[in-house]
Amino acid sequence: MTPSERRSAVSLASIFALRMLGLFLVLPVFALEARRYPGGDDAALVGLAMGIYGLTQACLQMPFGLASDRFGRKRVIVAGLLVFAFGSFVAALADSLTGLVAGRALQGAGAVSAAVTALLADQTREIVRTKAMALVGGSIGLMFALALVVAPALSGWIGLSGLFAFTGLLALAGVAAVVWWVPAEQPHGAGQPRGRLADVLAHRDLLRLNAGVFALHTVQLAMWVAVPAMMVQAGLPKEHHWWIYLPAVLASFGVMGGALFPLERRGHLRAVLLGSIGLVIVVQAGLLALAWAGPGAGGGLWPLGLLLFVFFCGFNALEASQPSLVSRMAPAPLRGAALGLYNTLQSLGLFAGGAVGGALVHGAGPVGLFAATLALALGWLALTWGLRPVGRTLH
Repeated sequence: MTPSERRSAVSLASIFALRMLGLFLVLPVFALEARRYPGGDDAALVGLAMGIYGLTQACLQMPFGLASDRFGRKRVIVAGLLVFAFGSFVAALADSLTGLVAGRALQGAGAVSAAVTALLADQTREIVRTKAMALVGGSIGLMFALALVVAPALSGWIGLSGLFAFTGLLALAGVAAVVWWVPAEQPHGAGQPRGRLADVLAHRDLLRLNAGVFALHTVQLAMWVAVPAMMVQAGLPKEHHWWIYLPAVLASFGVMGGALFPLERRGHLRAVLLGSIGLVIVVQAGLLALAWAGPGAGGGLWPLGLLLFVFFCGFNALEASQPSLVSRMAPAPLRGAALGLYNTLQSLGLFAGGAVGGALVHGAGPVGLFAATLALALGWLALTWGLRPVGRTLH
């Protein structure tokens, strides 16, 4: 990377990191802490509160992406972060699960992922774009690991409302980073005809990637409706869950760095995509087996720790490679809209994972949940199998 590309990648990764740290601080403890609110005994409503963020994001990712194409990336990112901060403070002041749902919905209305990713694509060359996207994905993973370490202790100290207030402050720090650190954006698409959204919707491989990110994030959030309780049942108190999460996340970074970039340089990115989906399938099958065996019959925490490590290996590789491919395949004048559609499906996956996952746990237990995520992952692999090469990196 050139110095300018490095600054763009690091600064925009920091925007993602600050925003995602706030979200991840809530995720490991939300299902447990939300039970203390009026209405918190309803698993389906708790799942809705977790996932409603994704629904409002899904509704607004495309408008934010289109707006960034027309009005500029940075001003749209700042506006979205301010909305996200406002939603965080609303959730912090909530005194019922209904109030948490409203705050989470407002958080999701700050749908800046597409604009941030489009700006990163604007400011990096194609040859280093996967590496830049991996830096963003890696920062998200690091924030996830950090959140898993500090969230239980913080929630015990300041409560769920304090976590939401801290999330709002992190979003405001992200605004400062956009204004004073992110490089000035260059005119994009100058002198070129504006693309059409229909071109994106008609592109089969973009639709495959969009369906893939929906499946990935549905599975991811659905897992966290059930996995924390499984770890408690296995004998690990919630404040010690980071003992499992942190080694799994950090070890998966080493695997990604040692496998993803060398394989991409050799032209095997398609194989990485399919193999990573395969890892997600293995994890869902393993979780289904553990849930079927029941508490105390799965060999303790080691199987859960191993499955989470395998999951993060696949998840990190997919988070780096899929948006990079979208940015390459999309028509240049409509890159923000294309990434907006991609992030819309990502957000719908978050909503589906929380809402449907909560309903499945409520009605069919963890066995029903992981049977559904396994079926979804298998369908995802079948759909992605026909992905066609794009440039030398997908042969």
